[in-house]
Amino acid sequence: MAMLTAQDVMDIRFRRPATADTGYDEDEVDRFLDAIYETFVELDNKLQEAEHRVKVAEARVTELQDGEVIQAPAPDSVATTAYPERTADVPVGEQAAAVLQLAQETYDQLVARGEAESAAKINEANTKSAQIIADAEAQHNRTLAQLEQERGTVEQKISELRQYERDYRGRLNSFIQDFAEKLKGGSVEPGM
Repeated sequence: MAMLTAQDVMDIRFRRPATADTGYDEDEVDRFLDAIYETFVELDNKLQEAEHRVKVAEARVTELQDGEVIQAPAPDSVATTAYPERTADVPVGEQAAAVLQLAQETYDQLVARGEAESAAKINEANTKSAQIIADAEAQHNRTLAQLEQERGTVEQKISELRQYERDYRGRLNSFIQDFAEKLKGGSVEPGM
């Protein structure tokens, strides 16, 4: 895979998620992070190789200085041979910093969005919960009031039935006693 440039990192645009719950396409993000990793590995290898060359060159310079006096090259030739002119490419450190900054910004945006959506869903759930509880309490109170009213009606009917039973028993008892007295007195005609 070709090395990434800072411009590649700055220009990357991931597909927007269908919903905020799903986030970015994980495979697409993983492929990009793999490319960044490979770039870092390649740049690290180049850096180690350059450091090794510098050590070899320093050792050679020390060796030559110990053996004979070396004329210092002219400043222009040093600039052109030892340190080639910088290209338009951004230095590795800046590329790494840009990648890390972009990753941190993306992370911060996703976390902020997630927290905002979480807070909104919690508020919505709390509102619905409060509404459900209020509705349930209102229904409970209506049901209790209706049951109390029905209880009062039933108790009144029971009381009326008991009174009717007492009155009926009293009348029946009176009728039986009157009839029994008439039987004893012989005033009741047969066939009655």
